[in-house]
Amino acid sequence: MKTLPPDLHLTRRTPEFTASTIPVGLLHDHRTEPGVWGMMIEERHLLLPGRSGIVEQAVKHQVMPFGPVRFHVEFHAGPDVVMAPTGSPAR
Repeated sequence: MKTLPPDLHLTRRTPEFTASTIPVGLLHDHRTEPGVWGMMIEERHLLLPGRSGIVEQAVKHQVMPFGPVRFHVEFHAGPDVVMAPTGSPAR
């Protein structure tokens, strides 16, 4: 199972999503910004219960729910990434 690099820190967290509240953008190909990693935290029937899904920085991915799900996404960045108030890397 993938793990986050040890030097990353939590920058923000999404609200909890269910099968009926997943934002449409997550269901299609999308990427994190360079320098930002995502971690999907399962809360019910996602991935394998008790295991988180790591999204590497800038890697294309999508969410495909199968049945009832409940999860949130945490975004992590390294100490060299400056985050804007919106939660995205500052340019």
